[in-house]
Amino acid sequence: MPCKPEQKNIKEPTVTALPTTLEEARARDARDPLRTSRDQFHIPADTIYLDGNSLGCMPKATAARLRQVVEQEWAEGLIRSWNDADWINLPQRVGARIAPLIGAEPDEVLMTDSTSINLYKLAAAAVRMQPGRRRIITEPGNFPTDRYILQGLADSLQEQPELVTLPAEQIADAIDEDTALVMLTHVHYKSGRLHDMAAITQQARACGALMLWDLSHSAGALPVDLNGCGADMAVGCGYKYLNGGPGAPAFAWVAKRHHERLNQPIWGWFGHASPFAMSDDYVPAEGLRQVLTGTTAVLGASALETGLVLFADIDMAVLRRKSQQLTQQFIEAVERRCPKAGFELASPRDPEMRGSQVSFHHPEGYAIMQALIDRGVIGDFRAPDIIRFGMAPLYVGFEDIHNAVEILGDIMDYRHWDDPRYRQRNAVT
Repeated sequence: MPCKPEQKNIKEPTVTALPTTLEEARARDARDPLRTSRDQFHIPADTIYLDGNSLGCMPKATAARLRQVVEQEWAEGLIRSWNDADWINLPQRVGARIAPLIGAEPDEVLMTDSTSINLYKLAAAAVRMQPGRRRIITEPGNFPTDRYILQGLADSLQEQPELVTLPAEQIADAIDEDTALVMLTHVHYKSGRLHDMAAITQQARACGALMLWDLSHSAGALPVDLNGCGADMAVGCGYKYLNGGPGAPAFAWVAKRHHERLNQPIWGWFGHASPFAMSDDYVPAEGLRQVLTGTTAVLGASALETGLVLFADIDMAVLRRKSQQLTQQFIEAVERRCPKAGFELASPRDPEMRGSQVSFHHPEGYAIMQALIDRGVIGDFRAPDIIRFGMAPLYVGFEDIHNAVEILGDIMDYRHWDDPRYRQRNAVT
């Protein structure tokens, strides 16, 4: 039967007056405490970029850093750069930069592999740590790779656990003493709905289950406090709000209290206690380093590290407040400018329950998004009918939101989306 955690107070929503005119938007941008961060990014001319929840903008410093890695550390330093340029410690060094963004200690986070691979490693380790427990709980509609990884893991185990998928509102009550692992994405990739991390984690701990969070749509977009809420494990990607570039390495976090018991299944030489001893038999490294597998992708890791430098002096509470204001401005502006255009809000209306994105349902969503992109407003589409807009507070401003909605309104007023070229589906939507 369900376990009963201690009850905590619910935080009230943040309410603030938002700009409704271009002049008000420009005035809000002028007093934005994050306004100088925008200058650190390359934003193409005549572009309003609202897809940071899929691929972040490139920091201006990244190109110079990659030239340094390629032309000096690789071309001139060659193999010596594993020592001289400290390539060998990139996973730990970049992980330590991610740690304060997710409420972790520096030695609890490693940059390595992809989100999918890290999810498999940690989910498998979690199940191994819970002998006798038979259930893994997640939600339907979770990001596909998360569900696929869990399905593949369950299928590969000799004593196959039961993979239980439940609607978000039923998950907390379904966690019980037979639950080995609860795996959820903190911010839902389609709707932007934000799980109550503290409450669900507390419920899992009350039942002795382990809690694994996917932070791909959270890290760098809103404050996360993994240790503060007592979570067990987490993964996340580097190419969305962390601005590490396409295919950037991911990260893995495991609470320090689990390090000695951790036994992840993909044994690679970088996770060996003495990689350059070149021994035939695997001996796991101490602590979280055993989560490493193959050789670090130095170019991708260096680009990600450059993106993370931009967060060094950022107050995540300030960033979160701006994110809520941007998303709320967007919702209100779309509903005011396009009241009869057929848009249905897919994201939570309460800003406290929403990540840094806004999604709308529309039966012509794909064509509308292609028309927007053609006009320089870049978001994306998720089947069957979701158009998504990600507001990365480091470089998106209030004037961007105002202008994006005006362009959307023009497209809807004059049915610019109803053009055969906008209905031709690209491989990537």
